[in-house]
Amino acid sequence: MSTLQNTVPLTQDELKILVGQAALHYVVPGEVVGVGTGSTVNKFIDALATMKDQIKGAVSSSVASTERLKALGIQVFEAADVESLSVYIDGADEIDHQGHMLKGGGAALTREKIVAAQSKMFVCIADESKLVDALGGFPLPVEVIPMATALVMRQFAGMGGIAKVRLKDGQPLVTDNGQHIVDVTGLNITDPLNFESDVNQWPGVVTVGVFAHQKAQVCLLGTSTGVRTLNF
Repeated sequence: MSTLQNTVPLTQDELKILVGQAALHYVVPGEVVGVGTGSTVNKFIDALATMKDQIKGAVSSSVASTERLKALGIQVFEAADVESLSVYIDGADEIDHQGHMLKGGGAALTREKIVAAQSKMFVCIADESKLVDALGGFPLPVEVIPMATALVMRQFAGMGGIAKVRLKDGQPLVTDNGQHIVDVTGLNITDPLNFESDVNQWPGVVTVGVFAHQKAQVCLLGTSTGVRTLNF
């Protein structure tokens, strides 16, 4: 664990820029890099543009990230066309002290998990408010096939969770995969590996937003005094 000191407190936006730039250290020249989704990742994409001539391109986890990458002149490959990635860089809604994450606030969890699974290393970039002792404080996103929504919500109710369909403009949000998102509160996820395995087996669940099987190996954590590096 190491800390880069900075005497001037940084704004949240500055922290995102700082961890985005720090993530460039993990990008392997001459290879394709896995790129996630979200406001912090957008800062990484901006930083990645400064070395775009040194990489082959990127595999993106969302339409939004793909559009941003292409706008900056970075070639984007389909995940199916790339056998493996040396690194995947993405944010998290929560990360615990073992590198397990809760993700999906941007509704791209399924594609994020696919890209993470084909990557040799997951580098999480986040601010220090995302570091938690146990996952579940942030609403847990679950991508579901629409006809299974009510069934999945009842199953979470049986666990003590409160599930709601995520809305956009008054209608159920539709993911890049054409599915819906159920957000679940009231959970305390103390065994992320088994929880992820169990929920992923429920009929109609595309994937659950717990990243324990595809956990982070490194987290670049933006703090008020700079970037703190956590290794798991």
